[in-house]
Amino acid sequence: MMTWSLALRNLLRNRRRSLSTLLALAIGSASILIFGGYSANIKYIMKTGYVRNGGQLQVQHKDFYLYGSGNPTAYGIPAYVGLIRTIERDEVLKGMIRVVTPTLQFGGVAGNFAAGVSRTVIGTGFVAADVNRMRQWNEYGLPLIAQRFVLEGAASDAAVVGTGVARVLRLCTALGIADCPTTIDEPKPAGKSLPADIAELTLAETPVAAASDDKAKARIELLAGHANGTPNVASLNVLQAERQGFKEFDEVAVILQLQQAQQLVYGRSPPRVTSIMVQLERSEQMNDAAARLKTLLLTAAPGQALAVVDFETLNPFYVQTVKLFDTIFGFIFVLIGAIVLFTVSNTMNTAVVERTVEIGTLRAVGLRQAGIRRLFVIEGFLLGLVGAVSGAVLAVVVAAIVNRLGLTWLPPGSSEPLPLLLRVWGENRMIFGATVGLVMIAALSAWWPAYRAARLRVVDALRHV
Repeated sequence: MMTWSLALRNLLRNRRRSLSTLLALAIGSASILIFGGYSANIKYIMKTGYVRNGGQLQVQHKDFYLYGSGNPTAYGIPAYVGLIRTIERDEVLKGMIRVVTPTLQFGGVAGNFAAGVSRTVIGTGFVAADVNRMRQWNEYGLPLIAQRFVLEGAASDAAVVGTGVARVLRLCTALGIADCPTTIDEPKPAGKSLPADIAELTLAETPVAAASDDKAKARIELLAGHANGTPNVASLNVLQAERQGFKEFDEVAVILQLQQAQQLVYGRSPPRVTSIMVQLERSEQMNDAAARLKTLLLTAAPGQALAVVDFETLNPFYVQTVKLFDTIFGFIFVLIGAIVLFTVSNTMNTAVVERTVEIGTLRAVGLRQAGIRRLFVIEGFLLGLVGAVSGAVLAVVVAAIVNRLGLTWLPPGSSEPLPLLLRVWGENRMIFGATVGLVMIAALSAWWPAYRAARLRVVDALRHV
Protein backbone atom coordinates (compact mmCIF):
# COMPACT_ATOMS: atom_id res chain seq x y z
CA MET A 1 0.00 0.00 0.00
CA MET A 2 2.92 2.28 0.78
CA THR A 3 4.24 1.78 -2.78
CA TRP A 4 0.91 2.84 -4.30
CA SER A 5 0.78 5.96 -2.12
CA LEU A 6 4.36 6.85 -3.02
CA ALA A 7 3.67 6.31 -6.74
CA LEU A 8 0.66 8.63 -6.59
CA ARG A 9 2.62 11.35 -4.82
CA ASN A 10 5.41 11.06 -7.37
CA LEU A 11 2.88 11.69 -10.18
CA LEU A 12 1.54 14.74 -8.39
CA ARG A 13 5.00 16.23 -7.98
CA ASN A 14 5.07 17.23 -11.65
CA ARG A 15 1.43 17.96 -12.33
CA ARG A 16 1.97 19.55 -15.74
CA ARG A 17 3.76 16.54 -17.21
CA SER A 18 1.33 14.09 -15.64
CA LEU A 19 -1.64 16.11 -16.86
CA SER A 20 -0.36 16.23 -20.45
CA THR A 21 0.18 12.46 -20.38
CA LEU A 22 -3.29 11.88 -18.97
CA LEU A 23 -4.79 14.16 -21.62
CA ALA A 24 -3.11 12.20 -24.41
CA LEU A 25 -4.38 8.95 -22.89
CA ALA A 26 -7.91 10.29 -22.44
CA ILE A 27 -8.15 11.60 -26.01
CA GLY A 28 -6.80 8.32 -27.37
CA SER A 29 -9.22 6.26 -25.31
CA ALA A 30 -12.16 8.48 -26.28
CA SER A 31 -11.24 8.26 -29.97
CA ILE A 32 -11.20 4.47 -29.85
CA LEU A 33 -14.55 4.27 -28.08
CA ILE A 34 -16.26 6.87 -30.29
CA PHE A 35 -15.28 4.96 -33.41
CA GLY A 36 -16.37 1.76 -31.69
CA GLY A 37 -19.74 3.35 -30.94
CA TYR A 38 -20.07 4.39 -34.58
CA SER A 39 -19.24 0.83 -35.69
CA ALA A 40 -21.75 -0.63 -33.24
CA ASN A 41 -24.48 1.64 -34.60
CA ILE A 42 -23.78 0.50 -38.17
CA LYS A 43 -23.82 -3.13 -37.08
CA TYR A 44 -27.15 -2.80 -35.24
CA ILE A 45 -28.82 -0.83 -38.04
CA MET A 46 -27.76 -3.33 -40.70
CA LYS A 47 -28.72 -6.29 -38.55
CA THR A 48 -32.11 -4.79 -37.77
CA GLY A 49 -32.76 -4.24 -41.48
CA TYR A 50 -31.84 -7.78 -42.44
CA VAL A 51 -33.81 -9.36 -39.59
CA ARG A 52 -36.85 -7.23 -40.40
CA ASN A 53 -36.74 -8.33 -44.02
CA GLY A 54 -35.84 -12.00 -43.65
CA GLY A 55 -35.71 -13.05 -40.01
CA GLN A 56 -32.70 -14.50 -38.21
CA LEU A 57 -33.24 -17.99 -39.68
CA GLN A 58 -34.74 -19.47 -42.82
CA VAL A 59 -35.76 -23.01 -43.65
CA GLN A 60 -34.84 -23.79 -47.26
CA HIS A 61 -33.95 -26.66 -49.53
CA LYS A 62 -30.32 -27.46 -48.79
CA ASP A 63 -29.25 -26.39 -52.29
CA PHE A 64 -31.46 -23.33 -52.67
CA TYR A 65 -28.87 -20.83 -51.40
CA LEU A 66 -26.22 -22.03 -53.87
CA TYR A 67 -28.31 -22.86 -56.94
CA GLY A 68 -31.76 -21.38 -56.38
CA SER A 69 -31.13 -18.13 -58.21
CA GLY A 70 -31.19 -19.98 -61.54
CA ASN A 71 -34.52 -21.72 -60.99
CA PRO A 72 -36.05 -20.93 -57.57
CA THR A 73 -39.22 -22.97 -58.05
CA ALA A 74 -37.18 -26.16 -58.54
CA TYR A 75 -36.35 -25.98 -54.83
CA GLY A 76 -39.87 -25.43 -53.49
CA ILE A 77 -40.95 -26.78 -50.09
CA PRO A 78 -44.15 -28.88 -50.30
CA ALA A 79 -46.63 -29.21 -47.40
CA TYR A 80 -45.17 -26.09 -45.86
CA VAL A 81 -48.32 -25.19 -43.90
CA GLY A 82 -47.99 -28.24 -41.67
CA LEU A 83 -44.30 -27.55 -41.16
CA ILE A 84 -45.02 -23.96 -40.08
CA ARG A 85 -47.64 -25.19 -37.60
CA THR A 86 -45.16 -27.68 -36.17
CA ILE A 87 -42.60 -24.92 -35.67
CA GLU A 88 -45.11 -22.53 -34.08
CA ARG A 89 -46.45 -25.17 -31.67
CA ASP A 90 -43.12 -26.55 -30.54
CA GLU A 91 -42.69 -26.09 -26.80
CA VAL A 92 -39.00 -25.22 -27.05
CA LEU A 93 -39.39 -22.66 -29.84
CA LYS A 94 -42.64 -21.13 -28.62
CA GLY A 95 -40.90 -18.69 -26.28
CA MET A 96 -38.26 -17.70 -28.85
CA ILE A 97 -40.26 -17.15 -32.03
CA ARG A 98 -41.86 -13.86 -33.00
CA VAL A 99 -42.97 -14.58 -36.60
CA VAL A 100 -42.90 -17.66 -38.84
CA THR A 101 -43.95 -16.91 -42.41
CA PRO A 102 -43.46 -18.42 -45.89
CA THR A 103 -42.15 -16.71 -48.99
CA LEU A 104 -41.92 -17.65 -52.66
CA GLN A 105 -39.21 -16.38 -54.99
CA PHE A 106 -39.33 -16.80 -58.75
CA GLY A 107 -37.98 -15.30 -61.96
CA GLY A 108 -40.04 -13.68 -64.69
CA VAL A 109 -40.54 -10.85 -67.13
CA ALA A 110 -42.50 -7.73 -66.22
CA GLY A 111 -43.96 -5.61 -68.98
CA ASN A 112 -45.90 -2.43 -69.48
CA PHE A 113 -47.44 -3.28 -72.82
CA ALA A 114 -49.17 0.08 -73.10
CA ALA A 115 -45.69 1.61 -73.23
CA GLY A 116 -44.11 -1.22 -75.19
CA VAL A 117 -41.40 -1.93 -72.58
CA SER A 118 -40.44 -4.94 -70.48
CA ARG A 119 -37.57 -6.32 -68.41
CA THR A 120 -36.53 -9.44 -66.49
CA VAL A 121 -37.38 -9.32 -62.80
CA ILE A 122 -37.24 -11.35 -59.60
CA GLY A 123 -40.68 -11.80 -58.09
CA THR A 124 -41.21 -12.44 -54.39
CA GLY A 125 -44.49 -13.40 -52.74
CA PHE A 126 -45.10 -12.53 -49.09
CA VAL A 127 -47.83 -12.82 -46.50
CA ALA A 128 -48.38 -9.08 -46.06
CA ALA A 129 -49.62 -9.14 -42.46
CA ASP A 130 -46.57 -11.14 -41.38
CA VAL A 131 -44.23 -8.71 -43.13
CA ASN A 132 -45.70 -5.78 -41.20
CA ARG A 133 -45.21 -7.69 -37.93
CA MET A 134 -41.61 -8.44 -38.85
CA ARG A 135 -40.95 -4.78 -39.60
CA GLN A 136 -41.79 -3.92 -35.99
CA TRP A 137 -38.77 -5.89 -34.68
CA ASN A 138 -36.39 -3.55 -32.85
CA GLU A 139 -34.26 -5.47 -30.38
CA TYR A 140 -31.66 -2.71 -30.03
CA GLY A 141 -34.07 0.17 -29.46
CA LEU A 142 -33.05 2.10 -32.57
CA PRO A 143 -35.02 5.26 -33.43
CA LEU A 144 -36.22 3.74 -36.70
CA ILE A 145 -39.65 4.19 -38.20
CA ALA A 146 -41.00 0.90 -39.50
CA GLN A 147 -42.21 1.50 -43.05
CA ARG A 148 -45.67 0.00 -43.49
CA PHE A 149 -45.98 -2.79 -46.04
CA VAL A 150 -48.70 -1.47 -48.32
CA LEU A 151 -49.82 -4.90 -49.54
CA GLU A 152 -51.54 -5.68 -46.24
CA GLY A 153 -55.25 -5.32 -46.81
CA ALA A 154 -54.77 -4.70 -50.53
CA ALA A 155 -56.38 -6.68 -53.34
CA SER A 156 -54.91 -9.95 -54.53
CA ASP A 157 -53.55 -8.34 -57.72
CA ALA A 158 -51.65 -5.59 -55.83
CA ALA A 159 -47.88 -5.34 -56.16
CA VAL A 160 -44.87 -3.25 -55.18
CA VAL A 161 -41.88 -2.71 -57.46
CA GLY A 162 -38.39 -1.35 -57.05
CA THR A 163 -37.87 2.20 -58.26
CA GLY A 164 -35.50 0.91 -60.93
CA VAL A 165 -38.23 -1.35 -62.29
CA ALA A 166 -40.68 1.55 -62.25
CA ARG A 167 -38.28 3.71 -64.28
CA VAL A 168 -37.67 1.05 -66.93
CA LEU A 169 -41.39 0.31 -67.23
CA ARG A 170 -42.17 4.05 -67.46
CA LEU A 171 -44.33 4.24 -64.38
CA CYS A 172 -42.70 7.36 -62.95
CA THR A 173 -45.67 9.69 -63.36
CA ALA A 174 -48.20 7.19 -62.08
CA LEU A 175 -46.12 6.30 -59.01
CA GLY A 176 -44.81 9.80 -58.30
CA ILE A 177 -41.10 9.09 -58.79
CA ALA A 178 -39.32 12.42 -58.97
CA ASP A 179 -35.85 11.53 -60.23
CA CYS A 180 -36.87 10.08 -63.60
CA PRO A 181 -35.69 11.16 -67.07
CA THR A 182 -37.97 13.64 -68.78
CA THR A 183 -36.85 12.88 -72.32
CA ILE A 184 -39.22 9.95 -72.69
CA ASP A 185 -42.92 10.61 -72.71
CA GLU A 186 -44.81 8.14 -70.57
CA PRO A 187 -48.04 6.86 -72.11
CA LYS A 188 -51.28 7.29 -70.33
CA PRO A 189 -52.74 3.87 -69.53
CA ALA A 190 -56.09 3.51 -71.19
CA GLY A 191 -58.09 0.55 -72.37
CA LYS A 192 -56.80 -2.96 -72.87
CA SER A 193 -53.01 -3.02 -72.99
CA LEU A 194 -52.30 -6.75 -72.98
CA PRO A 195 -51.85 -8.29 -76.46
CA ALA A 196 -54.29 -11.06 -77.35
CA ASP A 197 -51.66 -13.80 -77.72
CA ILE A 198 -50.26 -13.10 -74.25
CA ALA A 199 -53.72 -12.66 -72.76
CA GLU A 200 -54.46 -16.25 -73.73
CA LEU A 201 -51.68 -17.37 -71.40
CA THR A 202 -52.98 -15.46 -68.43
CA LEU A 203 -53.34 -18.06 -65.73
CA ALA A 204 -55.02 -20.60 -67.95
CA GLU A 205 -55.33 -22.97 -65.01
CA THR A 206 -56.28 -20.53 -62.23
CA PRO A 207 -57.71 -17.14 -63.21
CA VAL A 208 -56.41 -14.00 -61.58
CA ALA A 209 -58.79 -11.96 -59.45
CA ALA A 210 -60.29 -8.94 -61.14
CA ALA A 211 -58.38 -5.70 -61.07
CA SER A 212 -58.69 -3.88 -57.77
CA ASP A 213 -59.37 -0.59 -59.55
CA ASP A 214 -60.61 -0.15 -63.10
CA LYS A 215 -58.92 3.24 -63.18
CA ALA A 216 -55.58 1.93 -61.89
CA LYS A 217 -52.78 4.34 -62.69
CA ALA A 218 -49.98 1.76 -62.91
CA ARG A 219 -50.61 -1.71 -64.25
CA ILE A 220 -48.05 -4.24 -65.40
CA GLU A 221 -48.12 -7.81 -66.68
CA LEU A 222 -45.86 -10.37 -65.04
CA LEU A 223 -44.87 -13.41 -67.09
CA ALA A 224 -43.44 -16.41 -65.24
CA GLY A 225 -42.77 -20.03 -66.03
CA HIS A 226 -45.23 -22.53 -64.56
CA ALA A 227 -43.73 -25.29 -62.42
CA ASN A 228 -44.54 -27.80 -65.20
CA GLY A 229 -42.86 -25.64 -67.85
CA THR A 230 -45.78 -23.70 -69.37
CA PRO A 231 -45.88 -19.87 -69.15
CA ASN A 232 -48.42 -17.95 -67.09
CA VAL A 233 -49.19 -14.23 -66.97
CA ALA A 234 -50.66 -12.15 -64.15
CA SER A 235 -51.94 -8.60 -64.49
CA LEU A 236 -50.85 -6.57 -61.46
CA ASN A 237 -51.82 -3.21 -60.04
CA VAL A 238 -48.67 -1.48 -58.80
CA LEU A 239 -49.43 0.43 -55.61
CA GLN A 240 -46.01 1.81 -54.86
CA ALA A 241 -42.37 1.91 -55.89
CA GLU A 242 -39.90 1.28 -53.06
CA ARG A 243 -36.16 1.74 -53.00
CA GLN A 244 -34.56 -1.59 -52.18
CA GLY A 245 -31.21 -0.24 -50.97
CA PHE A 246 -28.98 -1.94 -53.52
CA LYS A 247 -29.28 -0.74 -57.11
CA GLU A 248 -28.96 -4.26 -58.50
CA PHE A 249 -31.99 -5.45 -56.54
CA ASP A 250 -33.87 -2.21 -57.00
CA GLU A 251 -33.90 -2.78 -60.76
CA VAL A 252 -35.39 -6.30 -60.62
CA ALA A 253 -37.66 -6.40 -57.56
CA VAL A 254 -41.38 -7.14 -57.93
CA ILE A 255 -43.19 -7.92 -54.67
CA LEU A 256 -46.68 -9.37 -54.61
CA GLN A 257 -49.12 -11.31 -52.46
CA LEU A 258 -47.99 -14.86 -51.70
CA GLN A 259 -51.25 -16.40 -52.94
CA GLN A 260 -50.99 -14.51 -56.23
CA ALA A 261 -47.39 -15.65 -56.68
CA GLN A 262 -48.38 -19.26 -56.01
CA GLN A 263 -51.22 -19.08 -58.53
CA LEU A 264 -48.83 -17.65 -61.10
CA VAL A 265 -46.18 -20.31 -60.58
CA TYR A 266 -48.15 -23.42 -59.61
CA GLY A 267 -51.66 -22.85 -60.95
CA ARG A 268 -53.90 -25.70 -59.75
CA SER A 269 -50.94 -27.77 -58.58
CA PRO A 270 -50.25 -27.94 -54.82
CA PRO A 271 -48.58 -24.64 -53.92
CA ARG A 272 -45.06 -24.50 -52.53
CA VAL A 273 -42.72 -21.90 -51.07
CA THR A 274 -39.00 -21.43 -51.44
CA SER A 275 -38.29 -20.34 -47.85
CA ILE A 276 -39.86 -20.25 -44.40
CA MET A 277 -38.64 -17.17 -42.55
CA VAL A 278 -38.24 -17.41 -38.76
CA GLN A 279 -37.91 -14.20 -36.79
CA LEU A 280 -36.89 -14.55 -33.14
CA GLU A 281 -37.54 -12.24 -30.23
CA ARG A 282 -33.81 -12.01 -29.45
CA SER A 283 -30.84 -12.69 -31.69
CA GLU A 284 -28.90 -14.35 -28.87
CA GLN A 285 -31.37 -17.25 -29.16
CA MET A 286 -30.39 -17.90 -32.80
CA ASN A 287 -28.03 -20.84 -32.20
CA ASP A 288 -30.45 -22.62 -29.86
CA ALA A 289 -33.36 -22.03 -32.22
CA ALA A 290 -31.36 -23.28 -35.21
CA ALA A 291 -30.41 -26.47 -33.39
CA ARG A 292 -34.03 -27.10 -32.41
CA LEU A 293 -35.27 -26.42 -35.95
CA LYS A 294 -32.82 -28.95 -37.37
CA THR A 295 -34.15 -31.54 -34.94
CA LEU A 296 -37.77 -30.73 -35.89
CA LEU A 297 -37.04 -31.05 -39.61
CA LEU A 298 -35.87 -34.63 -39.13
CA THR A 299 -39.29 -35.62 -37.79
CA ALA A 300 -41.67 -33.09 -39.42
CA ALA A 301 -40.16 -33.33 -42.94
CA PRO A 302 -38.20 -36.61 -43.05
CA GLY A 303 -38.31 -37.01 -46.82
CA GLN A 304 -37.23 -33.48 -47.68
CA ALA A 305 -33.66 -32.22 -48.03
CA LEU A 306 -34.17 -29.10 -45.91
CA ALA A 307 -31.61 -26.96 -44.12
CA VAL A 308 -31.65 -24.12 -41.59
CA VAL A 309 -29.71 -21.07 -42.79
CA ASP A 310 -28.94 -18.04 -40.61
CA PHE A 311 -29.15 -14.44 -41.80
CA GLU A 312 -25.35 -14.02 -41.80
CA THR A 313 -25.00 -16.78 -44.38
CA LEU A 314 -27.82 -15.31 -46.46
CA ASN A 315 -26.37 -11.80 -46.27
CA PRO A 316 -22.58 -11.97 -46.73
CA PHE A 317 -22.46 -8.19 -47.20
CA TYR A 318 -23.39 -7.80 -43.52
CA VAL A 319 -20.59 -10.12 -42.40
CA GLN A 320 -18.07 -8.41 -44.68
CA THR A 321 -19.06 -4.97 -43.40
CA VAL A 322 -18.78 -6.03 -39.74
CA LYS A 323 -15.36 -7.58 -40.38
CA LEU A 324 -14.23 -4.43 -42.18
CA PHE A 325 -15.15 -2.18 -39.26
CA ASP A 326 -13.65 -4.65 -36.76
CA THR A 327 -10.40 -4.50 -38.73
CA ILE A 328 -10.46 -0.70 -38.78
CA PHE A 329 -11.22 -0.66 -35.06
CA GLY A 330 -8.24 -2.95 -34.41
CA PHE A 331 -5.98 -0.76 -36.55
CA ILE A 332 -7.06 2.37 -34.67
CA PHE A 333 -6.50 0.62 -31.33
CA VAL A 334 -2.98 -0.41 -32.36
CA LEU A 335 -2.24 3.12 -33.57
CA ILE A 336 -3.50 4.75 -30.37
CA GLY A 337 -1.75 2.05 -28.34
CA ALA A 338 1.56 2.93 -29.98
CA ILE A 339 1.03 6.60 -29.13
CA VAL A 340 0.25 5.66 -25.52
CA LEU A 341 3.32 3.44 -25.41
CA PHE A 342 5.71 6.20 -26.46
CA THR A 343 3.96 8.89 -24.41
CA VAL A 344 4.06 7.00 -21.12
CA SER A 345 7.55 5.66 -21.84
CA ASN A 346 8.82 9.20 -22.46
CA THR A 347 7.18 10.43 -19.25
CA MET A 348 8.74 7.62 -17.21
CA ASN A 349 12.19 8.09 -18.79
CA THR A 350 12.08 11.77 -17.91
CA ALA A 351 11.05 10.89 -14.37
CA VAL A 352 13.95 8.46 -14.04
CA VAL A 353 16.44 11.13 -15.11
CA GLU A 354 14.96 13.70 -12.73
CA ARG A 355 14.83 11.28 -9.78
CA THR A 356 18.19 9.57 -10.20
CA VAL A 357 19.47 10.83 -6.82
CA GLU A 358 16.19 9.81 -5.18
CA ILE A 359 16.52 6.33 -6.68
CA GLY A 360 20.06 6.06 -5.30
CA THR A 361 18.82 7.15 -1.86
CA LEU A 362 16.06 4.52 -1.88
CA ARG A 363 18.53 1.86 -2.89
CA ALA A 364 20.94 3.02 -0.18
CA VAL A 365 18.32 2.65 2.57
CA GLY A 366 17.62 -0.92 1.49
CA LEU A 367 14.95 -0.87 -1.24
CA ARG A 368 15.67 -3.68 -3.66
CA GLN A 369 15.70 -3.50 -7.46
CA ALA A 370 12.28 -5.17 -7.60
CA GLY A 371 10.89 -2.42 -5.40
CA ILE A 372 12.21 0.29 -7.76
CA ARG A 373 10.74 -1.51 -10.78
CA ARG A 374 7.41 -1.93 -9.02
CA LEU A 375 7.28 1.76 -8.10
CA PHE A 376 7.66 2.99 -11.68
CA VAL A 377 5.39 0.35 -13.17
CA ILE A 378 2.67 1.33 -10.69
CA GLU A 379 3.09 4.96 -11.74
CA GLY A 380 2.58 3.94 -15.38
CA PHE A 381 -0.41 1.82 -14.38
CA LEU A 382 -2.02 4.74 -12.53
CA LEU A 383 -1.47 7.04 -15.50
CA GLY A 384 -3.08 4.49 -17.81
CA LEU A 385 -5.98 3.80 -15.47
CA VAL A 386 -6.93 7.44 -14.88
CA GLY A 387 -6.39 8.35 -18.54
CA ALA A 388 -8.39 5.41 -19.94
CA VAL A 389 -11.27 5.90 -17.51
CA SER A 390 -11.34 9.63 -18.23
CA GLY A 391 -11.40 8.83 -21.95
CA ALA A 392 -14.33 6.46 -21.46
CA VAL A 393 -16.26 9.15 -19.61
CA LEU A 394 -15.40 11.69 -22.33
CA ALA A 395 -16.56 9.26 -25.04
CA VAL A 396 -19.91 8.72 -23.29
CA VAL A 397 -20.43 12.48 -22.98
CA VAL A 398 -19.50 13.18 -26.61
CA ALA A 399 -21.73 10.34 -27.80
CA ALA A 400 -24.66 11.67 -25.79
CA ILE A 401 -24.22 15.14 -27.32
CA VAL A 402 -23.97 13.78 -30.88
CA ASN A 403 -27.00 11.53 -30.38
CA ARG A 404 -29.10 14.55 -29.37
CA LEU A 405 -28.24 16.50 -32.53
CA GLY A 406 -30.52 14.35 -34.68
CA LEU A 407 -27.95 13.80 -37.43
CA THR A 408 -28.74 11.35 -40.24
CA TRP A 409 -26.77 9.52 -42.91
CA LEU A 410 -27.40 7.06 -45.74
CA PRO A 411 -25.62 3.76 -44.96
CA PRO A 412 -24.86 1.06 -47.55
CA GLY A 413 -27.91 -1.06 -48.36
CA SER A 414 -30.44 1.44 -47.01
CA SER A 415 -33.08 3.17 -49.08
CA GLU A 416 -33.58 6.12 -46.74
CA PRO A 417 -31.48 8.29 -44.36
CA LEU A 418 -31.04 6.74 -40.91
CA PRO A 419 -30.13 8.29 -37.53
CA LEU A 420 -26.41 8.81 -36.95
CA LEU A 421 -25.78 7.50 -33.46
CA LEU A 422 -22.71 6.72 -31.38
CA ARG A 423 -23.58 3.69 -29.25
CA VAL A 424 -20.95 3.91 -26.50
CA TRP A 425 -23.09 3.67 -23.38
CA GLY A 426 -24.18 0.09 -22.89
CA GLU A 427 -21.36 -1.39 -24.98
CA ASN A 428 -19.75 -2.76 -21.82
CA ARG A 429 -17.56 -5.31 -23.56
CA MET A 430 -16.04 -2.67 -25.84
CA ILE A 431 -15.51 -0.17 -23.00
CA PHE A 432 -13.95 -2.79 -20.74
CA GLY A 433 -11.71 -4.20 -23.47
CA ALA A 434 -10.43 -0.82 -24.65
CA THR A 435 -9.86 0.43 -21.09
CA VAL A 436 -8.04 -2.68 -19.91
CA GLY A 437 -5.98 -2.75 -23.11
CA LEU A 438 -4.78 0.83 -22.74
CA VAL A 439 -4.04 0.37 -19.02
CA MET A 440 -1.93 -2.70 -19.76
CA ILE A 441 -0.08 -0.86 -22.55
CA ALA A 442 0.64 2.05 -20.19
CA ALA A 443 1.91 -0.31 -17.49
CA LEU A 444 4.10 -2.22 -19.93
CA SER A 445 5.49 0.98 -21.43
CA ALA A 446 6.74 1.94 -17.95
CA TRP A 447 8.56 -1.37 -17.54
CA TRP A 448 11.72 -0.47 -19.53
CA PRO A 449 12.30 2.87 -17.75
CA ALA A 450 11.65 1.03 -14.46
CA TYR A 451 14.18 -1.64 -15.43
CA ARG A 452 16.78 1.02 -16.23
CA ALA A 453 16.09 2.79 -12.95
CA ALA A 454 16.49 -0.41 -10.95
CA ARG A 455 19.88 -1.19 -12.55
CA LEU A 456 21.43 2.15 -11.62
CA ARG A 457 24.47 1.76 -9.38
CA VAL A 458 23.87 3.29 -5.97
CA VAL A 459 27.12 5.28 -5.93
CA ASP A 460 26.59 6.68 -9.43
CA ALA A 461 23.02 7.59 -8.66
CA LEU A 462 23.89 9.43 -5.44
CA ARG A 463 26.49 11.64 -7.12
CA HIS A 464 24.33 12.33 -10.16
CA VAL A 465 23.94 16.05 -10.86
